[in-house]
Amino acid sequence: MLERNLGVRLFQRSTRSQTLTEDSERFLASVRGGVEAIQLAIAGVTTHAGRPAGVLKVSMALTFGLDYVLPLLPAFTQRYPDVVPDFSFENRQVDLIGEGFDAAIGGGMELASGVVARQLAPLHVIAVASPKFLQGHKLTHHPNDLASLDGIAMRSARSGRVRVWKMRNRKGSEVILEQKARIVANDPDALCRIALRGLGVALIAVPYVLPHLKSGTLQRVLPGWYSDQGVISLYFTGQKLLPAKTRAFVDHITEAFREQKLSRRFSANE
Repeated sequence: MLERNLGVRLFQRSTRSQTLTEDSERFLASVRGGVEAIQLAIAGVTTHAGRPAGVLKVSMALTFGLDYVLPLLPAFTQRYPDVVPDFSFENRQVDLIGEGFDAAIGGGMELASGVVARQLAPLHVIAVASPKFLQGHKLTHHPNDLASLDGIAMRSARSGRVRVWKMRNRKGSEVILEQKARIVANDPDALCRIALRGLGVALIAVPYVLPHLKSGTLQRVLPGWYSDQGVISLYFTGQKLLPAKTRAFVDHITEAFREQKLSRRFSANE
């Protein structure tokens, strides 16, 4: 086939042997480096076939990744020593295929063609404030009561507009929250730190405030109400021949979330 495509004879053939022609010798000298590189690449692929290996590129939000994903890393790297995690910490929706990511962890991402989502936990947003701020303020029982309190508002990184939250309770009642924005920020971790300084009531996703609720540095306001923002999911391409490294990461994360009962811990109803 190569002879036909090139239009030259590459081999001198006989019934007992075949040798390279002069044209073939020159051609081989020109492509030898490329051939060796291809052979090495094929050898590498076949060596790791079916075994997790290679660079694993994953996107996730900084604080969420530091608190809930990085603690799972030692066990993962010990189990899969040939996988090299390459984490990008950014609070945005990435283009998995276009930007070359193997996976992403987040909430509310739009599913592009060829991308699937594995649900990890609910994404519930709750109202919190520091004990210092709540001193002297009457505890609220209905979302409308927050209109009179200083609020720490969230600006959407995608639209640039201040977020409007629809609050609901266990009975299914829903109310659009009217918040007096005293301070505005576009990052949930920043909102959390502002609230810790006693500057107002902030609405933040449960994973970001869970450690502070446990330590008592933040308290939940309106304990019977929350905003349901869908789910936190693990996103990856849905191709049939999913790389072993990606499959291993997906299974490791989902198993760890299940064992640690993070889905229940992230629920506003707990």
